Amino acid sequence: MTHSTMTHAKKTGLVETRRALPPDERQTEQDVLAGIGRLFSDFVGTRRQAYDAMTSETPIAEGVEMQAIDRDGVRGWWVRRAGAPADRAILFLHGGAYMLGSAQAYRGFASQIAVRAGVAAFIPDYPLAPEHPFPAAPQAAVAALRWLADEGVSQAALVGDSAGGALALAALAGAGEPSPAVASVVAFSPWIDLALSGPSFASPDTHDPIFQPELLAGAAAAYLASADPKDGRASPLYAVPDALPPLLIQVGEDELLLDDARRYAAAAAEKGGEVRLDIFEGLHHVFQRSTRELPSARRALDEAAAFLSGRWA
Repeated sequence: MTHSTMTHAKKTGLVETRRALPPDERQTEQDVLAGIGRLFSDFVGTRRQAYDAMTSETPIAEGVEMQAIDRDGVRGWWVRRAGAPADRAILFLHGGAYMLGSAQAYRGFASQIAVRAGVAAFIPDYPLAPEHPFPAAPQAAVAALRWLADEGVSQAALVGDSAGGALALAALAGAGEPSPAVASVVAFSPWIDLALSGPSFASPDTHDPIFQPELLAGAAAAYLASADPKDGRASPLYAVPDALPPLLIQVGEDELLLDDARRYAAAAAEKGGEVRLDIFEGLHHVFQRSTRELPSARRALDEAAAFLSGRWA
């Protein structure tokens, strides 16, 4: 049992859990947020370089081997611990509002969940907007999932943060054959409604310490170009599959994206799937990256890995 308090609510297959921030972590959370702010305000370089610098602060887990991949039209990184099974893998899809992020910078974050789950993780590099607008990113995510089948992976778990969480859900809906069987999905604060229609997005009572509405609106416009924001490949909220593998969503209570997570979880549960929604009070967007500083981040990844580990066929 953690220091967090929990409440549970069930609706069909949905289990919603609310977790309080332990009092002794409140100052640490503020320190983490201040550090993120300083990094972006003081960084000399491009916004993409700053984002990669921030993401690279998640330490690479001990005992992990890394391998760069550039073949068959797929680029990215494997992170593996010795003894990881060859027929199971995590496909880790990184965030960054479709405009930022790289597989190399995300090796630490992916390794933290891969080691906990006892399987290898592959992080693909997908084309970024505005140079490569929608649908380049979801097409690349589906291609990476199919590529895993060619590499001998028969079962995959899909994991992603923010835009990567949406890509995971889009890949789930669009992969088809040939691709590995998807055993489970874990999404950290997924951005799954580019129409920006969630109540938490527009509410003056939402005090997101990371995002302002205009920032996400600008990113959505750059990514979509002229595409429909309710196209299910861009906004999986509007194309929830009839059959889903077990799904875990973790999201912060103060996020603009809170109701993206709530609405997808409810819709997925209505389809009859196993859905778990964990809402973390007092923690920021994708706080799980802060494994060095926040005990809550480590606990959240422990629970995500246990969820993955318990759902292989």
